[in-house]
This record gives sequence, C-alpha cells and structure tokens, in this order.
Amino acid sequence: MDTNEEDLSSTLKEFDKKITLFSSILEKFGLDVITKMGQTNLKIKQLTDMVEELSKVTIDIRGFLPQLSNVIKNQKSLEDELNLVKSLITNLSSTPSIKTGIVNTIDRDESVTDRKDLIVKQFNELEAKLEKIDDPKYVKTILEQLRVDIFEFTGGHSMLNQFAQIITRLDSVISLNDLMNEQDTTSNTIKVEIMESIPNWINKLMIKN
Repeated sequence: MDTNEEDLSSTLKEFDKKITLFSSILEKFGLDVITKMGQTNLKIKQLTDMVEELSKVTIDIRGFLPQLSNVIKNQKSLEDELNLVKSLITNLSSTPSIKTGIVNTIDRDESVTDRKDLIVKQFNELEAKLEKIDDPKYVKTILEQLRVDIFEFTGGHSMLNQFAQIITRLDSVISLNDLMNEQDTTSNTIKVEIMESIPNWINKLMIKN
C-alpha cells in the first residue's frame, strides 16, 4: 500500500513537472506570437505612413505641373527669340561690305517703302489663307518669317512679343480652331486671334518710321 502511494506520488510529481514545462513552453510561444504581432503592427504602421507621405508628394507634384508647363513655354519662347537673333546675325554677317569709294545709289526712302509694302502683302496673303486652311505648321512658318522681316525693318517692335506667344501656342495644337488660351474657355481661337490682330499689326507697321 505504501509502495502504491509512493508510485502515485512520484507519478503526480512527474506529471506536475511536465505540466510546468508545457506551461513554460506555451508561455514562451505566446510571448513570441505577441512580439511578432507587435513587430508586424509596427511595420504596417510604417508602411501606412510611407504611403501617406507618398500621397502628399504626389499631390505636391501635381500642384507644380501647371508652373512647370509655364516654365517650359517660357523657355520655348526664349529659344525662339534666340533663334531669331542668330538668324539676324547670320544674315548680317553674309551681307557684302561696301568697299571704300563705292557709293550706294539705292534710294533709302524707296527701299523702306518697298520693304514695308512687302510685309503688308505678306499679312494680307496670310489673312486670305486663314479663311481657307487649318494648318498650324504652315501658319507658324509664315509668322516666323514675318518676325524676321519686321525685326529687320523696325529694329524691334512690341508686336513681335505677340508673334512669339502665338508661335509657341501653334507648337502644341493640331488645329487653328483650338483656343488661344487653353485654360480660358472664353478666349478666341488661334485663327480668330490672328485674323483680328492682322489689321492692328498693319496699322502699327504703317506708323512706324
């Protein structure tokens, strides 16, 4: 009887040790799970913060796009002006110099009148063409030539700035019926803008000495 009690007591002790060991293992496993869950939650929060920051940056970039577009347009306008100056310098450098003792017999007044009449003729031809065509590239070519001729004739004129704006706009359209100002639905079409400006340009040219 005593032997059975000792065996039972030994068995209970052994069982108690196993229960204690199992509880220890279970507790460690639970702590590991909690720790990993905490790390996972931290990573999720970090990723969420990164996504929010990325969204803010995307919004900021979109806000800068209109300004960037204006910078590109201004750069294109400046490049056009530089190309005009280069063209004029090339034309001047290719003009034969007058040798000493040779008198230029060309009458200046007649020459100025002829050049002015030629420019006016170009304006009138462009106005007539605009009623029949819808070709931005063709109109751009005519305006670029007029810019050179007017610059050479006047030495510089305010209307050349308007030319530059129209030429820059022509680079980004496929039709003369597109709006001159794409952000203003009440603005004239490019064709109307040019046709309404031609009489004013001619008038400015006629009063220019």
